[in-house]
Amino acid sequence: MAGSTTAERGERKRESSGPPPVRAVRRRRLRLIIASAVVLLFLGSGAFWLLYGSDLVRVERVSVSGTDVLTPDQVREAADVPLGEQLVSVDTGAIEKRAAEALPRIDTVDVVRSWPDEIKLRVTERTPVLLVHKGGKFVEVDDDGVRFATVEKAPKGVPALEMDLSRSGSSAASLRRFGEDRLVREAVRVAGAVPESLAPETRSVKVRSYDAISLELTDGRTVDWGSSEKGAQKARALTALMKAEPDARHFDVSVPSAPASSGS
Repeated sequence: MAGSTTAERGERKRESSGPPPVRAVRRRRLRLIIASAVVLLFLGSGAFWLLYGSDLVRVERVSVSGTDVLTPDQVREAADVPLGEQLVSVDTGAIEKRAAEALPRIDTVDVVRSWPDEIKLRVTERTPVLLVHKGGKFVEVDDDGVRFATVEKAPKGVPALEMDLSRSGSSAASLRRFGEDRLVREAVRVAGAVPESLAPETRSVKVRSYDAISLELTDGRTVDWGSSEKGAQKARALTALMKAEPDARHFDVSVPSAPASSGS
């Protein structure tokens, strides 16, 4: 009887070397999973040590940017960043709070980790929009109505705030209803609505009541603004009125749809 042909022998060989058993595949997968887990464990342990145990990522430097009136050293001292602490463990919220509480001139401060060893303090200072005279000095008021600093010399181009609030009549009623802080904020809104071309010429913003706010310009001209409402309309009306009546000394835009001027 003739033996098997070469083709038959090749076919049997292919059949005998077919796909591996399911158990063998599962064992190989399990070994791969275990090996991957071990690698990840070592990597994780190394990363944990690097972040929490290594001297390579500790706070060594504190940089400050964005200051104008304040100095970087003042901000560093107020922020009291813990030098030598692990960078990942630094409480950025606590740093922001310390800086803002110690230096009211700071509006915002962003605390940024800069790897591997630096904390960056990015400061935004409050900008005065009004000044309150107090004992020969000047209290700066920002655009939120916050009185944040007292200075010896008045900053240029910042109008004075005059609170002319009597204890009777409409002034007293406004004071009882709104309170002085609210009236200060209304004055701030008026100062912010003054036409840009006229802002440098505004000497003072005077508050008699909620709806009786006026401006005095550096050349002695005056403006009855009324309340802080409809600020954009009043600004446009005032600009047009001043162009139409350049010799007038008094302007009334408390009702912007019917502005008026007088004096020459």
